[in-house]
Amino acid sequence: MHFSPGAPILRSYDLVNWEYFSHSVPSLDFDYPGFDLNSSSAYNLGIYASSLRYHESTGIFYWIGCIQQLGRTYVYTASHTEGPWKQTSVISDYCYYDDGLLIDDDGAMYVSYGKWVPDGNQAQIWVAQLTDSLQNQNSSTVWHTTPDVGYVEGTRFYKINGTYYIWLTNPGIGYGEIVLKSSGGPFGPYDDWHRVLGNNETPVPGTGNPYQGAIIDTPEGDWWYVAFINNFPGGRIPILAPISWDSDGWPNVDFVDENRWGSSYPYPLPEHPVTPITGTDKFKGRELGPQYEWNHNPDNSKWSVGQGLNLQAATVTDDFFMAQNTLSHRILGPNSTATIQLDYSLMMDGDNAGLVIFRYDAAWIGVSKSEHKTTLQMVDNISMNDTTGWHTTNKGNVIASTNISGGNIWLRVDCDISGSPGYATFSYSHDGTHFSSLGQTHSMADGAVFFVGDRYGIFNYATKKLGGQVIIKSFAISTQDSITV
Repeated sequence: MHFSPGAPILRSYDLVNWEYFSHSVPSLDFDYPGFDLNSSSAYNLGIYASSLRYHESTGIFYWIGCIQQLGRTYVYTASHTEGPWKQTSVISDYCYYDDGLLIDDDGAMYVSYGKWVPDGNQAQIWVAQLTDSLQNQNSSTVWHTTPDVGYVEGTRFYKINGTYYIWLTNPGIGYGEIVLKSSGGPFGPYDDWHRVLGNNETPVPGTGNPYQGAIIDTPEGDWWYVAFINNFPGGRIPILAPISWDSDGWPNVDFVDENRWGSSYPYPLPEHPVTPITGTDKFKGRELGPQYEWNHNPDNSKWSVGQGLNLQAATVTDDFFMAQNTLSHRILGPNSTATIQLDYSLMMDGDNAGLVIFRYDAAWIGVSKSEHKTTLQMVDNISMNDTTGWHTTNKGNVIASTNISGGNIWLRVDCDISGSPGYATFSYSHDGTHFSSLGQTHSMADGAVFFVGDRYGIFNYATKKLGGQVIIKSFAISTQDSITV
């Protein structure tokens, strides 16, 4: 998507508990000015489904993904998953849509991929072989869909016990997953397929049915399927279930009650705690943690960490969605609270800075500086639509405001994404302990258009001229009870 750095990497030791670890794409360096919010934007563009693999013989990690709107595929590599990652190849003439990378036993690299088509009955799957310089060596169609399958995408490519499999999500039937099996090599023939999921019941009440994802084997030889379920506006939630292989070499999810993904299974591996999402960050390190992503590429000359997060205004605009250097963090569901301590003493006339909840709609609580006074505002009804390519349709309305002074304030947003739509309320404090509400309850747009959930964001932008700055002394996430609406 349009968040930078992109293609996040998470780490787990037990397939259940995950922590933010790194990013495969350090910046959205795709030769398109919209990713820099330079006179245009790249909302809902950028990185979609991509693939990450380790090449055992070379000790190199590979990330590969197509930037669909540009029609180009990019390859990034690193010796360690924590980086540094570098852009190694651009495959200009091929878009490996929703690709799956396979590194064969002899080191040859293959990519399975699809293509979006308006008529799902015309869907195809391709396989390409890469050259040593990570360019397209040859590519051919290996499978055409059938009327009882419909549209397919989201490929994952495996070689298991000498047999090649392509794992496909099947939105042509709603929430489905099928697997193709080759009776030959990586290019097929793929003359048979098997249904893994078909609108099976959800393990999480109020969410969509499981689909897409990937399979993985443990050191003990057990197989597991990591899929996801839609829970907008919160986003997509990963879920896990064991897999058994039948006598014909097909994988099958171990359902309960015939066709329902279980609400709980035994741990695949010994439980291993990881860094929690909750907690307080005072930005004392030399760099931002991997849990953060900027809304589009940042202006790196306008921010720093070490003594808090220093955000200089990077853009002159009256449109939040066009302001550079909004630092985002994914919401923690089903209920959570985000709180920042904001030093606004160095803001300038016309600056706005604060805490936002956003996706393709937004609401914020923040400090607005004018020449003669400083006010705290709650702004709601900020929105975009895709009628002409995701442009702002409403810059928002000030719902409530109050005069403030002193240069320091705590801002808070409480979010409930346990249902659809989700809700957010805003409050503030002068001492970090006693909070007062401001404004109205924000109702989050709950469509799946962006394929990502709402995010917390920290922003500072100018409406008149650059030069102002704020310091975020802390950013905290905690869990909480549901919001009463």
